[in-house]
Amino acid sequence: MVKHIMYDETTYGTIVLNRPDKRNAISSKMAHTLNNLLAELKNRPPKFLVIKSAGDSVFCAGGDLTELHGGLDEVEAYKRLSPMREVLYKLATFPVPTICLLQGNAFGGGCELATSCDFRIAKEGTLFGFIQTNLGILPGWGGGALLYKKVQPNFAFQWITEGAIFPANLLHKKGWLHHVVSAEKWADEATFLKQYTNKSKEQLTFLKQQFMENVQLYNIKDEMERESRESAHLWPSDEHKRAVNKFLNKS
Repeated sequence: MVKHIMYDETTYGTIVLNRPDKRNAISSKMAHTLNNLLAELKNRPPKFLVIKSAGDSVFCAGGDLTELHGGLDEVEAYKRLSPMREVLYKLATFPVPTICLLQGNAFGGGCELATSCDFRIAKEGTLFGFIQTNLGILPGWGGGALLYKKVQPNFAFQWITEGAIFPANLLHKKGWLHHVVSAEKWADEATFLKQYTNKSKEQLTFLKQQFMENVQLYNIKDEMERESRESAHLWPSDEHKRAVNKFLNKS
């Protein structure tokens, strides 16, 4: 049986989303596995943690729409959104730096997952969008609340409200992406992660603590939970049902 979440640890830890046939969409089982894995790793963290995914075209398409469909009521939507909100919070407050490697596009929840990491490195030519408002809802995993901590609030507000899709080079200028790597050099992960591997684990742990204190990530849990509840409140809306049905029929 194929594992949809894989973990490997050498010089650093690597989590791989391994569901390329479904554009690495997150199922409830994957969310459960991620939660358990991150809880375990918190007690024995690697030097730093990398999140990446299988396939070439899509990093993560967000939540699995066969489970997060438009027919859910507010209570059930909140229940199904909560496990990934917990994953994002665990990543945002992980004791060592987390690095998201974006080999392909990310939309919706995929951008939320990337935002929960400390650093984002993308392959050139990729596209990213907080598109949830185009579906009649809000970011459901608390990633919007995190975005306000990671980029200028004005830009976060614009990106989420407009539901825009932006290219990697623009998001590098906006500070959401920290590095954009050429397609030719993308396979050479050891080289573009060298600036992290050449630091000691003790250094990286102190630096992560300092970062969390300065951006007040310790207080983000309530903001993420509120955003998730507001998204769930909008879930049964006609706008959301129409948008999801349109997407599923197109797919």
